[in-house]
Amino acid sequence: MIDNGVGKVAPNGSMQVTPSATTSFHATASGPNGTAVAAVTVQVEGAVSVNLLATPPSITSGQSVTLTWTAQNATSVAIDGVGNFGPSGSVVVTPTTTTTYTATATGDDGSIAATVTVNVNSVNPHVFVVVEENHSYSQVIGSSQMPYLNQLAKSYGLATQYFGNAHPSLPNYFELTVGNIVSTHEGFSGTVTQDNIVRELLAAGKSWKCYAEDLPSAGYMGPSVGNYARDHNPFTYFSDVVNSSTQAMNIVPFTQLQVDYGNSQLPDFGFIVPNQLDNAHNGDLRAADNWLKTNIAPLVASQEFQTDGILVILFDESLDSDTTLGGGHVATVVVGPTVKPGVQVSTTLQHQSTLRLMLQKLGVTTFPGDAATAPDMTAFFQ
Repeated sequence: MIDNGVGKVAPNGSMQVTPSATTSFHATASGPNGTAVAAVTVQVEGAVSVNLLATPPSITSGQSVTLTWTAQNATSVAIDGVGNFGPSGSVVVTPTTTTTYTATATGDDGSIAATVTVNVNSVNPHVFVVVEENHSYSQVIGSSQMPYLNQLAKSYGLATQYFGNAHPSLPNYFELTVGNIVSTHEGFSGTVTQDNIVRELLAAGKSWKCYAEDLPSAGYMGPSVGNYARDHNPFTYFSDVVNSSTQAMNIVPFTQLQVDYGNSQLPDFGFIVPNQLDNAHNGDLRAADNWLKTNIAPLVASQEFQTDGILVILFDESLDSDTTLGGGHVATVVVGPTVKPGVQVSTTLQHQSTLRLMLQKLGVTTFPGDAATAPDMTAFFQ
């Protein structure tokens, strides 16, 4: 058997071929004692040839691929849907579906094409946010009180120029979910009818839950009680939730999170609200870090998360004395298997960028409020 269009041949003999480009022919001989392969390359002087490679050849949705080509006796190479280039080079592409790329090399003696297919595997990522409270970037990053969070920052991604939007807490939670400050009054008890993350998730057919520590019961929409703070749970203000008993039941006690990842039933989006002792509001940073290590590390280690998860751990606002960009300089760490290891991103970011990221990673293309024009956070990802 000889490849490249020749086919089956007798054990001994000869054949004339007329390759139009430099070609390698492989002859495979088979017998009772096995097979053997021999190869020969026929050089065609002056003929145009081109090789096209994709690295890697298979990706998950949202990842990028490098196309690399080399051409002989060509003056240019055109890649369909990508552009026109010189005889050799590379270009980065981000296909959203499995795509076959065709590179056509052109020279004085004509043209020849080569193709490569990039397989794009669709995934349904799980995106989570954990919100901590009222500490500055310098208090958190490098702190001996938060070894677990700092290890995540070193292993995954750290935003070095991330700022809260306002003081006190509530407007920051609204920026994270509405893309708007809505109110700077901590006692705000109105209903928010503006576009919000729940509305966009539902329109896209995505599931969500808010896991709130010390929430009295699933669907609880009432005021703060004990160490549960309503103003740290923005979902209880949205008309999309307030006016729907079905959506209200997506607000659940934090203990439900372990049940969900244990049963491989994580929602597409999860908003995690530690109580007032465990979010560093009334407790200290060491207690908050221990809580993260005890409760969030198992989520990160779960099979579902390690397949496609994204987790953002951030502080809502800095110290009251820091009003830079409204809410001051805060720590934000991005975790997940697709995050560039050890990456530090210095782009100026605020909570509306996290809102944009959460929806973007879930395939949603409509971003509420300030998220529509916010800087994206794609620099964190491979």
